[in-house]
Amino acid sequence: MYTLAIIIEIILGILLILAILMQSSKGGGLAGSFGGANIGAVFGVRRTSDFLTKITQWLAGIFMIFALVINLWLLPRGEQKRESVIQSAPPAALPPTQQAPVNTAPTSR
Repeated sequence: MYTLAIIIEIILGILLILAILMQSSKGGGLAGSFGGANIGAVFGVRRTSDFLTKITQWLAGIFMIFALVINLWLLPRGEQKRESVIQSAPPAALPPTQQAPVNTAPTSR
């Protein structure tokens, strides 16, 4: 189920990218490269813009909702329980280091 959901999410992402690239910007954008210039002849320029805008909005909404569904309900959960460093027991205390004896006798020259 998880794999199928990820495949659908990838397809939605690709469709969303294509819908965004098909829209023409002020400078013409990439619409001409992907055939976006020809789609205006079919629907008319105004209707094409409205159609691509609505498709982009719907695809973006479905993409976000589907991503939430995958993460909340379909994401595989690991059964391993890991403890953080803070939760684990403190390391064993190190033995105190031995200091060299201090020589308090006067030295003669």
